[in-house]
Amino acid sequence: MILSGLKIQEEVRNGNIIISPFNESLLNPNSYNYRLGDEILEVEDEVIDPKKETRYKIIKLTDQGYLLKPNKLYLGSTLERIGSSKYVTQLIGRSSIGRLGLFLQVTAPLGHVGCNHNWTLELKTVQPLKVYPHMKIGQVTFWMIDGNKTLYEGEYTNYMCPHVSKYYKECERK
Repeated sequence: MILSGLKIQEEVRNGNIIISPFNESLLNPNSYNYRLGDEILEVEDEVIDPKKETRYKIIKLTDQGYLLKPNKLYLGSTLERIGSSKYVTQLIGRSSIGRLGLFLQVTAPLGHVGCNHNWTLELKTVQPLKVYPHMKIGQVTFWMIDGNKTLYEGEYTNYMCPHVSKYYKECERK
């Protein structure tokens, strides 16, 4: 069952959902609009090899914006720290951003219960598109868990900024 916007607000007040900073004006009927953080990573590898560490450069976003280009992978992060030990998070794009040609969180929208951090966002554009710090870029929804829960304790928790994949570490263990 998905939480309503008013229930999200109530659970933030009760401490069962973390959204920091929280702004009531960003609540929707059944989601919360999250914003893009202050930096993005631009992947520099011509060919991404999952068995190797990804090379990237850090882009500090300014009020002038930054031009995303097609056929490049960018990783941003939510401005807000988001999470819950009670509910499952799902990060999705906003339709108004999708209509600008930006694909957001296409392959990894589901967050594990127990994660509480600034979420890394996958950004891919179909044509050149400017992005700005703190722009409303996506939505987060919260879902009830059915059954016994196990809190996430994996590799991708407690981040405050965007991070590249650590899949290569899985390859090293084989």
